[in-house]
Amino acid sequence: MSDAPHVPVLLDEVIAALAPAPGETMVDATFGAGGYTRALLARGASVIAFDRDPDAITAGRAAAIDGLTLVHADFSTMERAIAAPVDGVTMDIGVSSMQLDQAGRGFSFQADGPLDMRMSQDGMSAADFLNTAEEEAIADVIYRYGDEPKSRRVARAIVAARPLSRTAELAAVVRRALGHKPHDKKDPATRTFQAIRIHVNRELHELVEGLAAAERLLKPGGRLAVVTFHSLEDRLVKRFLRDRSGGAPAGSRHLPQAAAGAAPSFEAVGRAVRAGDEELARNPRARSATLRIARRTAAPAWNEEMSV
Repeated sequence: MSDAPHVPVLLDEVIAALAPAPGETMVDATFGAGGYTRALLARGASVIAFDRDPDAITAGRAAAIDGLTLVHADFSTMERAIAAPVDGVTMDIGVSSMQLDQAGRGFSFQADGPLDMRMSQDGMSAADFLNTAEEEAIADVIYRYGDEPKSRRVARAIVAARPLSRTAELAAVVRRALGHKPHDKKDPATRTFQAIRIHVNRELHELVEGLAAAERLLKPGGRLAVVTFHSLEDRLVKRFLRDRSGGAPAGSRHLPQAAAGAAPSFEAVGRAVRAGDEELARNPRARSATLRIARRTAAPAWNEEMSV
């Protein structure tokens, strides 16, 4: 773990928000290479860390770090694995640099690999989805999770090219469909790859369920720190904290009218935090990161479910 390739984003800001102290229990909902976990442990807290990627769990267990309990599970299940309320929860949402950098995991088109994209390494792969789903379903995923305006054209090209098994194949299909030019600043396949990854891993559903689980698990005064990397994630976190802190208009389309009388379960702390120039210089991945912070109140957790 000490030589982890993954550089934790907004590390100082996350640790300041969580304010870990000796004797406290913190949850690192997205363990990855353990960057946040190491910093929390260094301040005397104990850490319960979750990851659905077996590679991350294997590496963490091999390090045998005192004070760390590793759980191989989705972070949305955190309350089932933890017996008592905790003092803090942090989440670093999305794909990790370790996953992106391994061609064999199939998350990126920068190097050819199997069309996989599964964080948990089980269940439906990207190839399974693309080779069996209806054209309309593929188009909807690409539009909804990738914000691709020409999603139907891309989906039509994917169906025509089936079966697909490699990331390079998919990237080439998307580029042809969208008319890729060598001087384009952004590869047009980026949006499609993002959308398929989010769909295969149920990332937005996992985020919503994880936020609700953290709400139920945090003790009064407990701190929540969530780092997101694109607008779909950040909008969900922003909306969750706005609603739970009493800032949502009554009877919004996201929450039923009955929720209007619920006492705020969170207090938002400050504004969204983004990386400064110094961090951006050493870690370009931080450019799209947004940190939102909240503190748990003594009010009961809400029963209402937020839509994705």
